Parts: sequence; structure tokens; C-alpha cells
Amino acid sequence: MSALTCFKAYDIRGRLGAELNEDIAQRIARAFSEVLGAERVVVGHDPRASSKALVDAVKAGLLATGAEVLDLGLCGTEEMYHATAYFEADGGIEVTASHNPMDYNGLKMVKRGSAPLDPKTDMLAIKALATSQNFAPAKPGGTVRPAKAARGAYVQAVLSFVDVAALKPIKILINAGNGAAGPSFDAIAEGLAKRGAPLSFICLNHEPDGSFPNGIPNPLLPENQPMTANAVRAAGADLGVAWDGDFDRCFLFDHLGRFVPGEYVVGLLAEVFLAKEPAARIVHDPRIIWNTQEIVNRLGGVPVMARTGHAYLKQALRDTGAVYGGEMSAHHYFRDFACCDSGMIPWLLIVELMARRGVSLADLVSERMAAFPSSGEINFQVADTGAAVARVLAALKEEVVARDDTDGLSLDMGTWRLSLRSSNTEPLLRLNVESRGDAALVAASVARLRALIDAQG
Repeated sequence: MSALTCFKAYDIRGRLGAELNEDIAQRIARAFSEVLGAERVVVGHDPRASSKALVDAVKAGLLATGAEVLDLGLCGTEEMYHATAYFEADGGIEVTASHNPMDYNGLKMVKRGSAPLDPKTDMLAIKALATSQNFAPAKPGGTVRPAKAARGAYVQAVLSFVDVAALKPIKILINAGNGAAGPSFDAIAEGLAKRGAPLSFICLNHEPDGSFPNGIPNPLLPENQPMTANAVRAAGADLGVAWDGDFDRCFLFDHLGRFVPGEYVVGLLAEVFLAKEPAARIVHDPRIIWNTQEIVNRLGGVPVMARTGHAYLKQALRDTGAVYGGEMSAHHYFRDFACCDSGMIPWLLIVELMARRGVSLADLVSERMAAFPSSGEINFQVADTGAAVARVLAALKEEVVARDDTDGLSLDMGTWRLSLRSSNTEPLLRLNVESRGDAALVAASVARLRALIDAQG
């Protein structure tokens, strides 16, 4: 039997036809239901052209196990997370490829309570059964019904995070990227208006369109940022918000149109939650850490480092009781949102912070960016990642004052720090560099590391 190469570290993602098709999606869904013993499963999908056929295949696989399927239709991944917990379902599946190219799609899956699937047990068991196809006999009685109350309950949950009475008039540029965000944002905006929020919105690329006429929505890519940045400046907006295709990642732009790197947003949200819950634990990933750790320690919180990836961050929140966790890749996780990530909650909290502090987003982050400059994530395609890492280690061994292997390789040289790790979802080696107040040192260190990584031995 051929291996299913669409199984990644903690989700399903693959090239259409070669790695993922309707038959494979049906097998995975059936295996998911059997392994979890699922009787009720929430299902949703993004607007990609291929998602409708794949979600129908997922439903067929679930129905073969006799499961009740609660159909969310077009929605964001976080709506699936919320609905899984809200309806006390045994699991949830979102058909989405998020920010991947047009010829990709995938499945994001959670179990009861929207808990992440364990990569070493749950995922391996589902993969084994989907590969072998040694399924139990089909069961009758499976049903599909619309989850009618899901969006209203989701909006209530999202808005519970923000104190609407604290908000001040502000103009916000919204770029949904023709992904799933538009309809969900409209429901949230309606809820805000009913509560008297003094916010005004300008919407860009708002209608879901699986052909993505304005490009695949991935605002993390520098080439995709000018569209939102220019629109913010043209509109005279106080803030810009953009999302990826399934809007589980939130990207911010200040009133100058400057993209705000995700690691600084993590620091701001840590500040928000520590004001609400002093001494709370805050989870962060290992890539860029000094800014977040300084904020959390100064405000009396407890920083907790977890391996990069949604399954690991979510589990860390569950294990430690942390109120919030964030990744520099713009995933933000909330204890009171089933320990799941949301792309809608972060911008609301930042708007509230701006109102409480009486300053712009630019003012909130400029000092932090100067105090802890970072390189942003730099990706390398190398034939031998092990050899590249070994070259870096050999070159820096006399300078290292601390090493951490939580996720790949992290080296602390005292005045600067690096993180070097293989991607969980793509064939890439990812580098991040940070320093304490020395942007020139970051640039010099990146140049030095680039030469080492690109060297061929």
C-alpha cells in the first residue's frame, strides 16, 4: 500500500491529485471517526475551489461510521474549533489549505473539547487505518444537519474577550483576502455595532472567492503586504487587519502602513492578559523570545516556552493553565477559547489596548522593536539540513553561552540569539535571529549564518 504523504506533523496537507484527493479525504475522515470513536463530528470548509468536493468526501467517510455530522458550511478554522466544544462533539474537521498554493488542500482536525490530536498517537493511528483501509463494517444511521446556532455562539464567544465600553472611535481597514473571513467578520461587526462599539470599517477583498483573484491570502509574505499597507494609508485608517485563507492567523498594520511582526504582537497580547490576570502564565514559541520574556517577567507573569506548532502550543496551554499563548507566525491561542487559536480575538484586544493606553499601534510597538530587533523568519532550501546545522554549531561553539533544543536548535550568544529549525509543513530550514537593542548585530549575524547555511561543505 502506498504511503499517505499528506500527513504532516499535526495536520493533513498535500498537493491535489498526487497527495490528496476525494478518496484519500474520505478514508482519512472514516479513520478519524473510528480511531476517536466519534458519534458527532463538526465539519466546515474554506472557499477554495477544491474544498467543496473534499468536504463532501469527508462527510461520506464520517457517515460510513454512523456519525452525526454538524455542517458549518463555509467558515474559518476557529469556527470549527469553537463549534466542536460548543456542541460537545467528539471531533471537528476543517477542509482548508490556509495559505498554501492553489494546487494544495488539507484537513485540520481536533478531538473532543477541541483538543489537538497527539502527533505520536492519534495521528499515527489515523494514518495507519487510512492507509490499510481495514475499516469496521459500515454503520447505518449517519446523518448530516446544519449547525444553525454555531455562528451566533461563536460571535458571542469572540466578543466576550473585549470590553466594548472601553473602546474609542477608530477607523480600521479590513483585508479578508477573498478567503473565509468576510462573512464571519460581518457577523462580528454586527455584534459590535449592537453593543455600541464606536468602530468604523473599510473592507477590502471581502467576498470569499476560491479563485483568489488578488492572490493567495498570506500576509506574512513581504510581497503580499503592500496591498494592505497602501490601503491603510489611502483610507487614513488607524489600523489595518489582514488574514490568511481560513483566518486563524491575524496580521496587523499600523496607521503608517507598517507591517507589525508577529513576535511584537505576542508581547502586546501578553501585556493585555497580564493586566486582566496578574501572575498568569504566557506561552510562547522558541523562535523569537526576548521581547516576550522581558514583558512577561516585568509584569509579574510566568513565561512558558513550547515547541512551535498549533498542536504543541494548545497542549502547553492545557498542561499549564496559561491564559494566552502566541507564535511569531501570527497564531494566537486563548485559554477561554478552548485553548485554540483565533484570528478575530487578537485585533479586538489590540484595539482595546490602544484605547486604554490612548496611543497608536505604532507607538505601542516602536519602542519594543528598537529594544529587541529581530530578523524575521528566513527560509532556506538546503539538500542536507543536518549538515547545515552542524556547520553553524561548529562555527559558533566558542561563543555560545546557552543552548536549547526544545524545537530545533536555539543558541544564545549573550548579545544575540538564533533559532534554527526544520519546518513542520514544508521542506525548509527556518532561521530567526534577535538581539538586545542592536539591529546592526542582527544584520551582521544573519549575513554570517546565511553563508554557513548556504555553504556546500
